[in-house]
Amino acid sequence: MNISLKIASRYLFSKKSHSAINIVSIISVCGVAVGTMALVCVLSVYNGFQGVIEGLFSNFDPQIRIESTVNKSFDPQALESIKGMPEVECLSYIIEENALLKFRDKQLPVRVKGVEDNYGTLTNIAAIMVQGEFSLHEGNFCKAVFGAGLAGNIGSGVYIVDPIHLYAPKREGNISIIRPDHSFNEITAFPSGSFMVRQEKYDNSLVIIPIAQARELFEYESEVTSADIKLKKKADERKFIKRVQTELGSDFQVLDRYAQQKDFYRMMEVEKWITYLILSFILMIAAFNIIGSLSMLIIEKKDDIQTLSHLGLDGRGIFRVFFYDGCITSLIGVLAGIVMGLVLCWLQYKFEFITMGSGGTYIVNAYPVKVCFTDILIIFATVMGLGCLASYFTSKQV
Repeated sequence: MNISLKIASRYLFSKKSHSAINIVSIISVCGVAVGTMALVCVLSVYNGFQGVIEGLFSNFDPQIRIESTVNKSFDPQALESIKGMPEVECLSYIIEENALLKFRDKQLPVRVKGVEDNYGTLTNIAAIMVQGEFSLHEGNFCKAVFGAGLAGNIGSGVYIVDPIHLYAPKREGNISIIRPDHSFNEITAFPSGSFMVRQEKYDNSLVIIPIAQARELFEYESEVTSADIKLKKKADERKFIKRVQTELGSDFQVLDRYAQQKDFYRMMEVEKWITYLILSFILMIAAFNIIGSLSMLIIEKKDDIQTLSHLGLDGRGIFRVFFYDGCITSLIGVLAGIVMGLVLCWLQYKFEFITMGSGGTYIVNAYPVKVCFTDILIIFATVMGLGCLASYFTSKQV
């Protein structure tokens, strides 16, 4: 064993002449351990919430979406080669535009999404239906599926026989001042159900109708606004996206679920790492305890330093003794903190003893947790880096 490391371990675990040094050393380890435990738990909770939101989005958002970067719409013939790829299980064309919804005496601007009949296979929308069923046709009648918030705002539902009316301005021609209603296209649809994604932009404004009626409403001949794709289970998503993007070129963008909700996920990541920085500053305060315990140890071991010097240990070797002492203190603290944090996360995952409270309606009843190995590595590196820096500058006093 390295002589400096051996002496450092003896200094750390042996009894000191002044009990205050032992107490400060214990406080140093506890401070680092508690700070590390807090980092593990908080980052795991952020991961848990992100996993919950991803689960909600995955029921509604397609696995892959292709959009034009040049125009709002494009000719689906450009994607015919994609449809025949062996990795593709399902491909559905989408038309999505703004319209005016009228139901009885209520009028609201909405986002209309025209989909093909295979949309229920493409997504897992059936799992988030809260009323009725996902159905777009009933004989010759056009059916519509609402966001739950929108259905509540207009007072519509599956048990109400009155239809909704959707209006969109005509793409060509002038607006008639005498008969402005002739300047709009209109379709009628009957409600078949409502879904809940628990995201305002979907629940409060989205109406899903058959793509044929969307073409009629928005005067689209063969164009579409996007193409949604579901891959087979064994397909490599990243390789497929890269291959398709290369084949389609810069006129199209191929988006996975993360890219489709990029702003939302970016916001969650920013919140997570800001919290990480705040807790890291708290750990810096805990590192001052290491500085204090090392400084007291250096003062107590003045005679030992002279003895070691006379025995042939040079200044660098003596520096390492106290530097290793501080690093071992940090290592014990960080390992203890990671273990405590993992145990606490496991208990929360298993028993859900920390709940969200009873004061509101939440997606989950208890705080979700999800431990990521990369987060543990980052926490370990952060805490050890702070501890080693504190030990380095304190040991330079020797």
